[in-house]
Amino acid sequence: MGESSGQQTALAPRRREPRPPRSTARRITYWVGIGMILAGLALLGYVAWQLWGTNWVSKRHQRAITHQLQEDWAAGQGCDKFCPEGKASALIRIPKFGKKYVVPVLEGAADGTISGDILSKGYGHFALGLPGGGAAKPGEIGNYALAAHRVTHGEPLRHLPDLRPGDEVIVETRTTRFIYVLDTDPNKLVIPFTETWVLDPVPHNPDAGEPEPKQAKGQRLITLTTCSEIFHTDNRMIAFGHLKTVQSKTVPKKPAG
Repeated sequence: MGESSGQQTALAPRRREPRPPRSTARRITYWVGIGMILAGLALLGYVAWQLWGTNWVSKRHQRAITHQLQEDWAAGQGCDKFCPEGKASALIRIPKFGKKYVVPVLEGAADGTISGDILSKGYGHFALGLPGGGAAKPGEIGNYALAAHRVTHGEPLRHLPDLRPGDEVIVETRTTRFIYVLDTDPNKLVIPFTETWVLDPVPHNPDAGEPEPKQAKGQRLITLTTCSEIFHTDNRMIAFGHLKTVQSKTVPKKPAG
């Protein structure tokens, strides 16, 4: 007799077919793919660190150094004319960059080089040992030459291309404010890093007809130069200016006791 209507026929379990073994080539392709994904993530992390992380760290250093330098000056302390390598010697203000823009200047090495550590904390001053007889300090006859990053590490010169002749650069030391005025458009002078004539006391451009400072022997010059930057060439953007005004500061006396 047939099965009753209330009865269900039991289904036989489905047999699982064994998986075919993976070939060596497939395993290699799989792990190569994983490796490429991890490498891509690492590269993205590195780019993010360079573009955002270094700025965050460097700006903290800049604020801390600026605050400490101002406190030292108020107490009648801090170096002025004779500052060792890595020591903050001045503050830079560029009105066109906004009222809050203030970045410390740290002294470079005696051989005229500026380390990456210094450039990660603000401007670096080309101190001594430069071609043509050395470098000037703020307000002195010669060339007060500074370098700073335009991309990453705080980006003090991020907006250098926005500056034009007539814009001011204010250099503040413990006792004095030196107000320089730019003579050249930085967009019109970009040089290879091997050209050091821009650091001479009286720079003379070897390329006839190209921008150079309106400068004569005995004048006081400032030079702003960008550093070698990530994802950029080793070219430097240059701006020249001359000293316009010197203002003495009222330096509070250190309290007795």
